Amino acid sequence: MKHTSVLSVMFLFILIAGASTAQESAVPPQSHAPAAQSHDQHHADVNKRGTQVMGFDQEKTTHHFYFYSDGGAIDVAVNNMADKTNLDAIRAHLPHIAMLFSESNFEAPMLVHDTKVPGTAEMGKMKDRITYRYAETPKGGRVNIITTDAEALAAVHAFLRFQITDHKTGDSLQMRKR
Repeated sequence: MKHTSVLSVMFLFILIAGASTAQESAVPPQSHAPAAQSHDQHHADVNKRGTQVMGFDQEKTTHHFYFYSDGGAIDVAVNNMADKTNLDAIRAHLPHIAMLFSESNFEAPMLVHDTKVPGTAEMGKMKDRITYRYAETPKGGRVNIITTDAEALAAVHAFLRFQITDHKTGDSLQMRKR
C-alpha cells in the first residue's frame, strides 16, 4: 500500500507541475509587445524613407501593386484630387522609375525598404525580357511591368508580393485582367 501511495503522490506532483507549466506557457511573454511596436516602427520608417526617395507624401497617396499573367503594375494615386503637389510628384517619379528599372537600377526600392528587395536581382539580370511602361492615370500614374518569360514573371511577382507586404496595401495576390 505504501508503494501505491508514493506513486499516487508522484503522479499528483507531475499533474500539478504539468498544469503549472501549461498555464505559464499560455501567458504570452513580454517580448511580444515590442515586436508589434517594431513592426509599426518599420512601416513608419518605410513611409518616411518613401517620402524622401519618391518625393511625395506617403500618407497623402495610395500605392497599389497588381498581378497580371504577363507581369504586374505599380499604381500610385493621390488621396485628394485637389492635391496638385503630390499628383505632380507622382507623375514625375513614376516615369523615372520605369526608366531606372529598364536599366536594371533598383536602388530606389532598396533605399525605401532599407533591404535587398526580393525579385530585383533577377529582374536586373533579365532586363531584356521585361518592359516597363509608364501610364498616367486620373489620380496619379502607373508603371506597367510586362514580360512573356516565366522566370522573369516569377521575379516580378516576388517583387510585387514584397511591396504589398511592406507597404501594407492589402492588395490581392490574385491575377487581374489588364
